[in-house]
Amino acid sequence: MITTFDLRHLPEPPPGGAVVSIGVFDGVHLGHKRLLEDNLARSRELGARATVVTFRRHPKRVLLGRAPRTLTSLEHRLELFRRVGIEHCVALPFDDRLRTTPAEEFVRDVLVGRLGARAFVLGFDSKFGQDRRGTPELLAAMGLDVRVAPKVVLDERAVSSTAIREAVELGDLAGAERMLGRPVTLWGTVVHGRELGRTLGFPTANLNLHDELHPPVGVYACRARIVERRTSERTPPGEPPADLPAVANVGYRPTLDGVGDGAGDGAGADPQVEVHLLDFRGDLYGAVLELAFVERLRGEQRFDGPEALRAAIAADVAAARRCLDARPPAEPPAEPPVERGGGVVPSRPPARTGTSPAADGGATETPGPN
Repeated sequence: MITTFDLRHLPEPPPGGAVVSIGVFDGVHLGHKRLLEDNLARSRELGARATVVTFRRHPKRVLLGRAPRTLTSLEHRLELFRRVGIEHCVALPFDDRLRTTPAEEFVRDVLVGRLGARAFVLGFDSKFGQDRRGTPELLAAMGLDVRVAPKVVLDERAVSSTAIREAVELGDLAGAERMLGRPVTLWGTVVHGRELGRTLGFPTANLNLHDELHPPVGVYACRARIVERRTSERTPPGEPPADLPAVANVGYRPTLDGVGDGAGDGAGADPQVEVHLLDFRGDLYGAVLELAFVERLRGEQRFDGPEALRAAIAADVAAARRCLDARPPAEPPAEPPVERGGGVVPSRPPARTGTSPAADGGATETPGPN
């Protein structure tokens, strides 16, 4: 997959042009996947390049001065785009300049003029550009080929990044997994810790999560993938990394560090994520892990000392083995129901005036799917 982080470094448009989708795509959930699959299908029809335009950080950081914890960091999203089959991703910084760019100008100068967009596949609620004017209807009025991916609904609620964040924060792994179409995952870089797990006989990988949202404090049965080693070698497209059984602790290590009350309250400290890979031996420092949460085994506890903690970890490892043996990796879920209303947006000739509305400094909301 081609990845571009600066408009000055865009590659030349391909001979067949591009089919473009725009959005944050936080979580790359079932609704996003439906949109991306529609993009791929349209790209095949036209012989065009399947292209996503996304944003390095959540736009609400600029629009509201704060942003939610993300389900997927930029690096995680890029990997998920790659696995779906997207051929080019443009990851832009969302700043005041981009926020105040009229949608018509962005479409005309960047998406069509620089990316060679021949067609667009957008979300049912897609809005981008100044004053949220960048809608499927606007692009159709500009004479462009636009298709709209329908809303994906589960339990009478639209699948959304917001709903998934709520589920993860509440520890509803099953609910979040249904909306994601895959387990809840974290993407982290293995960093140096105090190596206390090694002294207990259970070496752990300490993860830097890059601000990704994690489940509540506790001990979890997980599956881990080593996505990237320090050599920057990645798994080839279409060949997923091997799933490694693992136990993960999300918490404050009250027994060893004396932080927290052993019941999930860290007194304002940030919880750490430590992963013990079962049956694995090797150096993981600097590697990128993708950690999939399968089941919560227990809450975090304070033990009387290292020996009691060692015995508890051994019991956790045994429980994780039983859990993972009983729950092998699932096949991709059946396609969920979608609401009617997706499809082609009828094109109309561009407005005769050929002008864009005057910029009034109005704020936009999250561009495209969230």
